Amino acid sequence: MDFEKLAETLVSLVGGAGNISNLTHCAARLRFTLKDESKADEEQIKKTKGVLGVARSGGQFQIIIGQRVPDAYKAIETHLGGAIGETGEEGPKEKKKVSEVIFDFVASIFTPILPAIIGAGLIKSFLSLAVLLGMDAEGSTYLFINVLGDAPLYFLPLLLAVTCSKKLGTNTFLNVALAGALVHPNYTALLTDAFNIHFSSAFGIPVTLATYSSTVIPVILMSIALKYIDGFFDKVIPKIVKFFFKPVLTLLAVGMLTFIVLGPIGFVAGVGISTALNTLSTHVGWLVPVIIGGVFPLMVTTGMHYGIVPFMLQSIASVGYEQICCPGNLPSNIAQGAASLAVGFRTKKSELKQLALTSGVTALLGTTEPALFGVTLRYKKVLSCVMIGGAAGGLYAGITGVKCFSFCSPGLLALVAFIGPDGFTNIINACISMVIAFIVIFVLVWLYGYQDVAKQETEGKAEEVETAAEIPADHHGAEEKEEIVSIADGNIIPLSEVPDPTFAGEILGKGAAVQLESDEIYSPVDGTVASVFPTKHAIGLLSDDGVEVLIHVGIDTVQLEGRHYDVKVEAGQKVKKGDLLLVCDREAIEKEGYQTVTPIIISNTADFDEVQQIENGKVKKGTPVIRVK
Repeated sequence: MDFEKLAETLVSLVGGAGNISNLTHCAARLRFTLKDESKADEEQIKKTKGVLGVARSGGQFQIIIGQRVPDAYKAIETHLGGAIGETGEEGPKEKKKVSEVIFDFVASIFTPILPAIIGAGLIKSFLSLAVLLGMDAEGSTYLFINVLGDAPLYFLPLLLAVTCSKKLGTNTFLNVALAGALVHPNYTALLTDAFNIHFSSAFGIPVTLATYSSTVIPVILMSIALKYIDGFFDKVIPKIVKFFFKPVLTLLAVGMLTFIVLGPIGFVAGVGISTALNTLSTHVGWLVPVIIGGVFPLMVTTGMHYGIVPFMLQSIASVGYEQICCPGNLPSNIAQGAASLAVGFRTKKSELKQLALTSGVTALLGTTEPALFGVTLRYKKVLSCVMIGGAAGGLYAGITGVKCFSFCSPGLLALVAFIGPDGFTNIINACISMVIAFIVIFVLVWLYGYQDVAKQETEGKAEEVETAAEIPADHHGAEEKEEIVSIADGNIIPLSEVPDPTFAGEILGKGAAVQLESDEIYSPVDGTVASVFPTKHAIGLLSDDGVEVLIHVGIDTVQLEGRHYDVKVEAGQKVKKGDLLLVCDREAIEKEGYQTVTPIIISNTADFDEVQQIENGKVKKGTPVIRVK
């Protein structure tokens, strides 16, 4: 997979770098926060090689990539010069529903910390298994490993303080300092026992004491208060003393408000909600896993599953396990894997077979997005089978009271999370729920759900025949050509002579290069500005005929960080051949030790039969230099 090309294509199709205000990723999808979602070309993104699907949820534009999403994320970060959200003007803001704002916020603050939480949780689960197998729970080895497993959950308020500050735009260190006060040893020493309410006073005001380690809601309320209180002080404190007085007043105001009001409210709310959900599981044990097992695929597509995360963590922190989500999520994930495998074994289409078998295995291991968006959501009957199988497995898990003892993405690799302190009964029941889901799903899809797949395959073949029949006989084999003209006055040289192995080796695509003799850079095609790099040294264009052109002004000039460049266009702007794109100060660039030879790259070279340099030597701007067939 060429992730550099994928990054360039996706940035272009979501509306350019200037339309991206934030980007994160989870286990299988890129999560864009766009200034204007209407600029994103969803249909073209779905057709892009390497993309499994698209979802709009919680104010995010999500592109499903699969297991290699970290590579795609890094490529986009590199493509944007590490300046995600810092380019372009603010576009029109969509009015979002309250639910969308909440889900977007929860996803944004929890997604970055999940690796630490999941890793620590599984460490604790492996320790439980080790103790059952004879490990000394009083020994120093157990102590050190247990500390590693406890730390991320214990200091969860600090982790959330970091992500909340990034999402809300507050000072990260102020946020962390305030969260640190909630778990400071001198404060926790005031508590006589955990998870019960105690009382003290500050400035003569009664303070309700509570345990804040491992909690979620208190630090979120505190972070929101910090945003508005710090903003207020920023407006009213004179600039001459702001540097000294604003942090003092902010720490005191937000800190005392949190200890006196927000912290106790958040503590009671968090414990109350998790207790209510666990009580529901206790008294109607079969119901919750059945519901979660049945509807979890729909929750993932809408992003609603992130709304459960705070309560799962709160439950694990307060009672040591959770029955809110994972007992139903486990058979649901296995159902996704079974459905994809059934489709993979039955289909005769090589591309679908490869996707279904690969994504089926990853779903069994705990990552379901590739299977969900790549296979099951495409076929209604297959999706309905997945929901039935997940509910069937969830019913058994609910009846037998399956519990999950650490936060995880349920699947074969995370089964250890279902090992409790009372032996292997719980994990055995969890495994039985998986087997039920797998068998039910595989049989249903094989006998019933695959009808949708077969129908679409038949329709696809008929459409191909019909399309071929519509093409006139004299049109078969016809060639379409586009000529890319010179971007400036100068000398045209082959890419092989460019003093950069990436361009010379045609890693980014074929093309030619110009040794500039003028400071002005003009458009070589009729089309659209796909992207303007934050460092202004490169511009991506998409021609009206689908040719992707990258103009890279100079070699290693990204190091100039935009100095000596004046860009005249913006992402999304329509241009014609000969329109001015940017002006560079060649003399200043060369004085700083950089060459101004400028490659013109056809970055989607693989889409064409031929990309050929047709001119060499001295040219004027507008002279055809590259032919694309």
